[in-house]
Amino acid sequence: MERTHLDRRPLVARREALRVGGLTALGLSLSDWLHLRAAAPVLVAGDVARRPRARSCILIWLDGGPSHIDTFDPKPDAPSEVRGPFRAIPTRVPGVAYSELLPATARLADRIAIVRSVTSPLGEHNFGSHYLLTGYKPSAALTYPSMGSVVARTADPAAVLPPYISAGDDPNGMSGPGYLEADFGPFVVRQDPRSPQLRGMDLDPPAGVSLDRWARRRAFVAAVDRMSRLVEAAPRLAMSPEYEKAFRLVTSTEAKSAFDLSQESPVTLERYGTRLIGQSCLLARRLVERGVPFVTVTDRGWDTHDNIFQRLREGYTGGSVGKVPILDRALSALLSDLSERGLLDETLVLVLGEFGRTPKINTVGGRDHWPRVFSVALAGGGISGGQVIGASDAMGESPKDRPVTPADLARTVFTILGVDPDREFRTSDGRPVRVNAGGEVISELVT
Repeated sequence: MERTHLDRRPLVARREALRVGGLTALGLSLSDWLHLRAAAPVLVAGDVARRPRARSCILIWLDGGPSHIDTFDPKPDAPSEVRGPFRAIPTRVPGVAYSELLPATARLADRIAIVRSVTSPLGEHNFGSHYLLTGYKPSAALTYPSMGSVVARTADPAAVLPPYISAGDDPNGMSGPGYLEADFGPFVVRQDPRSPQLRGMDLDPPAGVSLDRWARRRAFVAAVDRMSRLVEAAPRLAMSPEYEKAFRLVTSTEAKSAFDLSQESPVTLERYGTRLIGQSCLLARRLVERGVPFVTVTDRGWDTHDNIFQRLREGYTGGSVGKVPILDRALSALLSDLSERGLLDETLVLVLGEFGRTPKINTVGGRDHWPRVFSVALAGGGISGGQVIGASDAMGESPKDRPVTPADLARTVFTILGVDPDREFRTSDGRPVRVNAGGEVISELVT
């Protein structure tokens, strides 16, 4: 049975968590997150059991909307004002071409499926993001949970590491829990993975407080709890199971190890590249390796209304590397690394943004928002790689065949991860809402 709003308990204040034990936050405070996780119901008899193809998902979110024509759906025979200056290059799959800016990824095309006919009516960033990240069109009445939040909602609440973690740039505002409880939003890694301070990840005691001293503080709180009813003003924080979990997380060598990129060899660090997206993809690999079911890596800067070709090839300031080559390095390293470690078959990798870009180049050398047709790349998770699903027309303006909606994509992701798309959750006022409505599984990926 699902909980209703009558079962909800108030959130603990951040300063309370800081006062008792010095817990700080990765998005939410540890105390907040662990309390709310404890309130999540476990699966009961009657829930639909599904055998997952994958146990984890890494979603690489290209925030702003990447150009499909300049990445995974080049149009070499289109007029110059459509095809742009980048050549189409062959991939490892005969007859399939990518942009010349993706050479390393092209060599792995036999592991990748490209859906070139994704279509949406929503060309505004927030609306488009909501549709792609949740599988639901936006509604004034209800904000739906992101795919990561749905997975977190169905994950094992006893796990030490959070079930949904966000790395890279700040997460998109539509990647949150929607009508679900706040703790099912992403556990946000605020630090740059390249920073030597990342290994602490706010899992260390506060400055000047040793673990022994913190343990004594913990015991003192327990004594106070036993001796006085005055702690009823903050009963959850005293010696609640959530506080116990927080203590175990902060003192867990497993948790600290997961975030410690210094454990990687210099060769591996270099392989992913020194940019934020590369090191965040490496962090994502470490997290799924340790059982985290959903990780989002956010890369901002894809809203290229002007000077798009410099930005994609050379960077925003006319440097040596642009958005697509940096993505190429990070994505190819991630797929290769997962494969070499035997993790690719059990890890679904998604690469997408909220929409594509206009086929025709505008007067300031950019491409504008274009949701009518765009591309999504998928790999791993037991899917059938080495294929292209659907097609856009000759100018990259509309689906030519096999249109795929964001609802279809979300249903496919849930199915691969073993989440029943027809399962119902309840809103705070008790309204039942299905995990996915109106979507159909992309059969070519899961056959």
